[in-house]
Amino acid sequence: MATTVWLLAVLAALILAVGALVVALDLDRRGSFVDVLLSTADTLDVVGVLDEVGPDGKGQAARQDALARTVLVNWGLCAVAYLVVGKVLDRLIRP
Repeated sequence: MATTVWLLAVLAALILAVGALVVALDLDRRGSFVDVLLSTADTLDVVGVLDEVGPDGKGQAARQDALARTVLVNWGLCAVAYLVVGKVLDRLIRP
């Protein structure tokens, strides 16, 4: 049971990290795999980063830069939180 909890935490952190990388690198989001990845990462994120569009009145590049910074910080912190909570639960469950 403890191993399953830890693996789920690692999987959640991995999805968040890869999703942040996709947003930061501004990869093509039209593919079904990328769409599923980003929607799953957005679901795992408790802050709701993709709802923010960046600064109003700025160009597309400025909005993308703001979104990339926000996603990297928030999803990165979320990924670390999943790993910490997963490890704590792993230690509590494991005899």
